[in-house]
Amino acid sequence: MGDKTAQIQRSWQRNAEAWARAVREQRIESRRLVTDDAIVEAVLQGSPRRVLDIGCGEGWLCRVLAERGCETVGIDASAPLIEQARQGGGGRYEVLSQEQLLGEEGAGLGRFDALVCNFALFAEDLAPLLDALHRYLAPGGRLLIQTLHPWAACGDEPYADGWRLETFAAFGDEFAEPMPWYFRTFESWLAALHAGGWTLQALREPRRPDTGLACSLLLVAVEASAS
Repeated sequence: MGDKTAQIQRSWQRNAEAWARAVREQRIESRRLVTDDAIVEAVLQGSPRRVLDIGCGEGWLCRVLAERGCETVGIDASAPLIEQARQGGGGRYEVLSQEQLLGEEGAGLGRFDALVCNFALFAEDLAPLLDALHRYLAPGGRLLIQTLHPWAACGDEPYADGWRLETFAAFGDEFAEPMPWYFRTFESWLAALHAGGWTLQALREPRRPDTGLACSLLLVAVEASAS
C-alpha cells in the first residue's frame, strides 16, 4: 500500500501543471457537462458557511463556492497543485495530505459545515480517513463524496474491488505519470461509509444530458450519531 500511495503522490506532483490546464480549459467532457455542476449544487443545498475541499487540486471548487459566499479551505498533498490554487485565489489553500488529517497537522483547520472529497479518494483503505473526518465536521454538517460511477468505470474489468491504472490519455498528451487508483463497487462504497461511522443521506447518479448515462456517483452522508 505504501508503494501505491507514493505512486499516487508522485503522479499529482508531476502532472500538476497538465492537470490545472485540463481543468481550466474544460477538456474533461464529463466534468464540463455534468459532474462539476453536480458537486457544486449538492454542496450548496446544505447552505454551508465553511467548506473543506479535501484533495482540492488547482482549486476550482473552492473558487466557485467562494463566489457563492462560502468560506473555503482547500488542502492537497501536491505542493505544485496548491501553488496553482493560490495563484487562482478564492480561498485558503494548504499543502496537507489525507494521511496528515489523521494526526495533529490538521488541528488548525477548524470545523466545517461541509467536507468535500470530489474525485479525490484513490486509496484502498478509506477507514482511517473516514473515521478522522468526524473531528473536522461542525454539528449538523455533511460529508460529500463524488467518485467515478462504478458501473461506468468498471469497463471490461471484473466488477470487483481492485487496483486500476489511470493514464490520463483522454485528457491530452502532457501527463507524465500514470496514477494507480482503487476501484470499489457500490456495495463497497456503502460499506466504507457505514464502517466509518457515517449514514447515507442521499445517493445521486449525475447523468449526461445527451445519452442519459451516469457519469459519477455522489454520496451525501451525515454522522451516524446525528441521523
